[in-house]
Amino acid sequence: MKKLLTAFVLSFALSPLANAATVADVEIPDTFDASGSELKLNGAGVRSKWFIDVYVGGLYLPEASQDASEIVNADEPMAIKLHMVSGLVTSEKMQKTTMEGFENATGGNMAPIQSQIDQFMSAFDEEILENDVFDLVYVPGKGVEIYKNEELVNTVSSGVDFKQALFGIWLSDKPAQESLKKAMLGEG
Repeated sequence: MKKLLTAFVLSFALSPLANAATVADVEIPDTFDASGSELKLNGAGVRSKWFIDVYVGGLYLPEASQDASEIVNADEPMAIKLHMVSGLVTSEKMQKTTMEGFENATGGNMAPIQSQIDQFMSAFDEEILENDVFDLVYVPGKGVEIYKNEELVNTVSSGVDFKQALFGIWLSDKPAQESLKKAMLGEG
């Protein structure tokens, strides 16, 4: 009984540490503050292309979920953290792949949110360096706040439709990378 109690106390005491993740040598915090809402790390993984790790992506939600559709459609605070791990990422490449992601997430119907997409894309105008961190934070009633290295770069005032397309880049039926989607959902 004493061993069981000790194991329980240790697991309880260490549980906040268990939620943090280290992916591709990047420490992913276990919580994220989204305009006063504390979000929890749902999962994190690596986006790779041609056998090169490009960035580490982490998904933060109010409560853990493995239901991609529910997450994409939810009108509640959430965030995606993108930590660049390659010096090969340029602003042009990031803009191109992000536009491809929007096209896939919307089934090619970007027209209703094109102005928000254009505004969002301006966050990648400045050169992107290895270890740059982008936080894409959805705040209901406000829109999507975009941070680069913890500094607010832009806020895309929008409803849930733009947020659905944005989070759909990683969580839709045609995600940026299937293994990253599974990792963000805590499945891999």
